[in-house]
Amino acid sequence: HKTIRWRYLTMATGITIILITIGYIKSERMGFELFPKIESDYAKVTAVLPFGTAFEKAQQVEKKLIQAAQEVSSQNGDKKLVEGIFSSIQDNTIEIRAYLTPPDVRPLPTADVTRRWREQVGVIPGLEYIKFESDAGGPGSGAALSVELRHQKMDLLERASADMAEALKFYPSAKDIDDGFSPGKQQIDFKIKPEAQSLGLEAREVARQVRHAFYGAEALWQQRGRNEVKVLVRFPRQERISEYSLEEMVLQTPKGTEILLRDAVYISRGRSYTDINRRNGQRIVTVTSDVTPRSQAGQILNSIKAETLPELQRKYPGLAYSFEGHQAEQKESMQSLFRGLLMAMIVIYAMLAVPLNSYIQPLIIMVAIPFGIVGAVIGHLIMGYSLSILSMFGVVALSGVVVNDSLILIDFANRRRRTGMTPLEAIQASGLHRFRPIILTTLTTFGGLAPMIFETSRQARFLIPMALSLGFGVVFATLITLILVPSFYIIIEDIKRLLIKNGNELKV
Repeated sequence: HKTIRWRYLTMATGITIILITIGYIKSERMGFELFPKIESDYAKVTAVLPFGTAFEKAQQVEKKLIQAAQEVSSQNGDKKLVEGIFSSIQDNTIEIRAYLTPPDVRPLPTADVTRRWREQVGVIPGLEYIKFESDAGGPGSGAALSVELRHQKMDLLERASADMAEALKFYPSAKDIDDGFSPGKQQIDFKIKPEAQSLGLEAREVARQVRHAFYGAEALWQQRGRNEVKVLVRFPRQERISEYSLEEMVLQTPKGTEILLRDAVYISRGRSYTDINRRNGQRIVTVTSDVTPRSQAGQILNSIKAETLPELQRKYPGLAYSFEGHQAEQKESMQSLFRGLLMAMIVIYAMLAVPLNSYIQPLIIMVAIPFGIVGAVIGHLIMGYSLSILSMFGVVALSGVVVNDSLILIDFANRRRRTGMTPLEAIQASGLHRFRPIILTTLTTFGGLAPMIFETSRQARFLIPMALSLGFGVVFATLITLILVPSFYIIIEDIKRLLIKNGNELKV
């Protein structure tokens, strides 16, 4: 009775709750992720060494990583953490997996084991990149942040990606940062001098003569039994392993003259690129980083979008960027989801408007939907979960459930009005007589979802966010329905009386 009496204050309070919830979500304090991070049954580390690194060096790094995992396991006394360790070395990449005991046996979750492993390893000199994973193989695995940089010039792109990686290091929650560049083997670069160009030498001709001298030029095919053997002519081995011999190599010019290689070209040392990726004709590189906790990825994303990336574009004119990986998938999924939610709202409105024979009453019934979202957010906060795309699936399903209680109230009030009751008497009677069935249906719905909400197994964690949205959303929306819907119902009647009164005054 009091909420109906103070109905405008009640409605204002409800709107305030919705605005506070929206503001809290927009502030990124709660965090949003595409999929919840589901911990794996093993901790994984991937270490990348420079190309051309000796196998012995890779074995030393592998040994250090394995020893660190064993030390982490031994720190828990009698409680065993690691059941076995798998390691492999392929080219310049080391991969190690520490298979853990079952979650109900070991004292630490996989994320804590991985964190301790990272701390135990510390800094290993000479690594190009190292990454620790506690969720390898799951739908939420992979880098939390992926920024794709684009530019025509490779050297500028390399510097921009390095600056981007350095900027990410200022965020404490950013881990396992990779600038996207993996330098290849050492190489010697040549640049033609103007004097050589005046003699008719071109870069292609210089490269051909150097290749013939060090790799070999085809001289003839020698018949040997039934097979033919290709005979190559090249410098003696002693001259092919000396950089001095390279610089003193004599080149033949198209004009028939001779010139030393060191006089024809500028010689410099560098490294080749292991791969060069392009998009729409521009060279690209992807800077990636994991974020712990994953829910803070949105805050870092907004920060680098507002500060770091504009600064890089000023420093490197022509630089373009886009967000890939989880960010691109999240944006696409949310757009599709909101389109589906909008269609669901239209269908629900139409299905309510036809039997009620009213354009206004469906809106009164659907007022509970936003408060179902508020309940979903509260449920995630209570249980310690971030919002995810699965949470939003639950919200879409919730929108079709929370209208049931409102529909029961409004339908009962309409039937009472047809018996001669006033709107106020009808809605009050509806609240009194429909209170028990509304509460019972809500409690049974939440009770059915409770086992999934409180389940701790790895398989169930994929569906827990959806169950949280449905369970807590139904409970909160029901409480709001019993308070807010009657107030809104009477406010609509107040507006009708006001319009009728103004209409009569105009006629007079």
